[in-house]
Amino acid sequence: MDSLTQETAHLHNTKHPQNLNKCLRILLWIKYFFNWSVLCVSGLLDLRRFRGSTLNYSLLLLEEEAGLLYVGARGALYALQASDISSSSLQTIVWEASDDQKQQCLNKGKDNKTECYNHIQFLQRFNSTHLYTCGTHAFSPLCAYIDGREFKISSAFEEGREKCPYDPNKGYTGLLIDQQMYTASQYEFRSFPDIRRNSPNPTLRTEEAPTQWLQEADFVGSALVRKSVSSSVGDDDKIYFFFTEKSQELSPYFSHSRVARVARVCKRDRGGLLTLQKKWTSFLKARLVCSLPDYEFHFNVLRSVFFLEGSSPQDSVFYGIFGLEWKNVKASAICHYSISDIQWAFEGPYMESKEDSSNKWTQYTGKVPEPRPGSCITDQLREKGINSSTNLPDDVLHFVRRHPLMYRQILPQKQRPMLFRRNVDYTKIAVHRVTGLDDRMYHVLFIGTDEGWMQRAVKVDGQLHIIEELQLFEEPQPVESIIISEKQMSVYVGSPTSVVQLPLSTCSRYSSCFDCVMARDPFCAWDGLECVEITSHNRRANLTQDILNGNQGCDESTADVLHRSRSVMAGDDVLLQCELSSNLATPEWMLNGKELRGYGLDSGYRVGTDGLLVIEARPYQSGDYCCFALENGVHVPVVIYSLTVRQELPAPPPMEPTRPRLTTAIYWTIQTSPSDSPEDFHPTPVSPRFEFLSVRNMEAMYLSLITILGGLCFVLTVVLLYVGFCLQGRRGKHSLRAAACGERKRGAHLELKTISSHCNGKPDAHDGLLQIVPGEATTAPNKELPPAPPLPPPPESEYVNGLSATLPSVLRKMNGNSYVLLRQTDGDTTSPLCYSFTEELNRILEKRKHTQLCSKPDESSV
Repeated sequence: MDSLTQETAHLHNTKHPQNLNKCLRILLWIKYFFNWSVLCVSGLLDLRRFRGSTLNYSLLLLEEEAGLLYVGARGALYALQASDISSSSLQTIVWEASDDQKQQCLNKGKDNKTECYNHIQFLQRFNSTHLYTCGTHAFSPLCAYIDGREFKISSAFEEGREKCPYDPNKGYTGLLIDQQMYTASQYEFRSFPDIRRNSPNPTLRTEEAPTQWLQEADFVGSALVRKSVSSSVGDDDKIYFFFTEKSQELSPYFSHSRVARVARVCKRDRGGLLTLQKKWTSFLKARLVCSLPDYEFHFNVLRSVFFLEGSSPQDSVFYGIFGLEWKNVKASAICHYSISDIQWAFEGPYMESKEDSSNKWTQYTGKVPEPRPGSCITDQLREKGINSSTNLPDDVLHFVRRHPLMYRQILPQKQRPMLFRRNVDYTKIAVHRVTGLDDRMYHVLFIGTDEGWMQRAVKVDGQLHIIEELQLFEEPQPVESIIISEKQMSVYVGSPTSVVQLPLSTCSRYSSCFDCVMARDPFCAWDGLECVEITSHNRRANLTQDILNGNQGCDESTADVLHRSRSVMAGDDVLLQCELSSNLATPEWMLNGKELRGYGLDSGYRVGTDGLLVIEARPYQSGDYCCFALENGVHVPVVIYSLTVRQELPAPPPMEPTRPRLTTAIYWTIQTSPSDSPEDFHPTPVSPRFEFLSVRNMEAMYLSLITILGGLCFVLTVVLLYVGFCLQGRRGKHSLRAAACGERKRGAHLELKTISSHCNGKPDAHDGLLQIVPGEATTAPNKELPPAPPLPPPPESEYVNGLSATLPSVLRKMNGNSYVLLRQTDGDTTSPLCYSFTEELNRILEKRKHTQLCSKPDESSV
């Protein structure tokens, strides 16, 4: 990760062992690229889902007082219970396009699978009794009123061509304000993009000639900022529209042909009397900048916007999701802007178009007429007799027509994004205010992605600390809408296939004080026994929370520390795993109470994200290894290994005379087919565990073994005869089968390859396994076979509290020339770690190959 990512991407993990098996590949992929863990669908607590008989649940309208969530889908509208959207208490309006209308849509050359339906594009409250809705209606838009009490269409359909786009894929936004409809889109089939006030009269729209105000605009959102409330100058309310359009300015960045914009109009604008008749007189637009100034990296496409209203207009802010213009490159940034910064841009100098400079816009330096063009009507203007936009002078209106673009650019807070992410496309954003235990107001962001995930983050000192990432849908699909309910303490997410309801926070996921506090979740605090939601506690004196730093209030002695014993042979490479519950934490190791320093190949130690690698263990390296998680200056002990390095194998314990036992032998099978999945790679017991009650039974067992050996000798004789026929009758390809027949070809040997695919971004390959691959032989002809090497010692047992429990996580040498990772089988399902020591092992092998490897390996070396 680059420095900005490390600075702004703060994620605290929690363990969810019951869900990791189902999302193993996603976990490893995300862990390698983003260094964070996630919670899959099956692990979401209190998840509720609604899925009707249609698709495209992209339009959500929440009414807190009524406790209803309205959903606009393809050919249908739904009224769901906000407390539980999966409840059977729902109402439905089926509003499909007729067969004739669908046929006309097909005749226009449109897609019958996507476009020739009635996609609900607009749904808002019109008055206390009715809702108003519009749909594309198979490329012939219609609108209608809905009776809110009975939830049915209560009037005849109205023509919707001036209110709703034909194409459901066109950018669209709309607001109903005081029973007036403000919309922005490319409405008709071949029309220009437009911002309109449709009803009631007077209808207004943007100008198209001689200066076109909008250039291929793609709208993503709109918001009303009420300036007239307690206004000292009688200023008007303003409506802001957010979009991306073709660039008009002279720019040194030739690759950027599109820019992000915000446009503003006055709510009580009535157009001009003669000039700009039925056109906006208050339309102005400015550029939104979201870039990394250190890298000159610009995010010029606006994808989503959220308006967070404050106690006053000056306290209100906008949050925006920005992306790149290149569709084959995934990257996203989140920037936020204050209303005062936007006003500052609209109060600055204008731009003008130069016909002799390829229609590019530059700063206007001439005289600006009075009153200021693009201003709303104020008390000061009313004193001068200008009570409406129809009273504005012609020179002001002519100036507005030719100068809609502002020179100043709107920069984000702190001049940089709050969050920057590679390899992810954010799609939607919603923001909620939460008061912490320190009485500070925190902004909690809910951010949806194009693959159906949602990140929950908190704004701390101008940066975002990501608390968690949730997988909302089993199949990848974009998050198309997010709505937050403070009354229901829920967040609702719309997608192409369903609507999901989940709690704003689930504090019970955090099992320890450190997990709870370091998560920095404003909803959660530690009460001494568990992590609880602060809204459920009236007495908060005993609660612990630290949003600003995430490191205060927990006692290190209360940490849950694992104790494990490990016994290995001298010369083995031992991996001591240390799983950290937070990927913001870094591991630190101590040996017998002293910190290990100078990690490296020469020091005999190497530390990575997996744990500590002891290279060619020696007896003096025996001792107690303790792994600490260092986060925000706090050391939390995680695991202690008691490592014993032996010079020779320990003697087997004496057998009990009355109850002798044959210890179970477990070997690791080597995968030979690249098509097998990692899930098929597991320890296979080859000898069951037997119990014998007497010496007579043991004698019977020995006789049985002798009989079996005699049978094997007979089978071997038959095989040798068969091999003789093979040598005479078959001389062909070099393969494992030929070797089985006893044939030794000059060009056949087996090559061992270590595969650690999850560390190189290929989740479908096998991780950390050995694969046998046929290759070219280097053995000289007519030479005797070297003697077979001795078998490697069996894997050592891991002892927990003195009892043999599991196989160790040890990197064992195999005849001195290759390694295999023996994974933990503690019975839990904790997150598998990315094998970060692949490069280190490659260097070790390269260093040793001239001294330990056979110069001419053959089948016997394998």
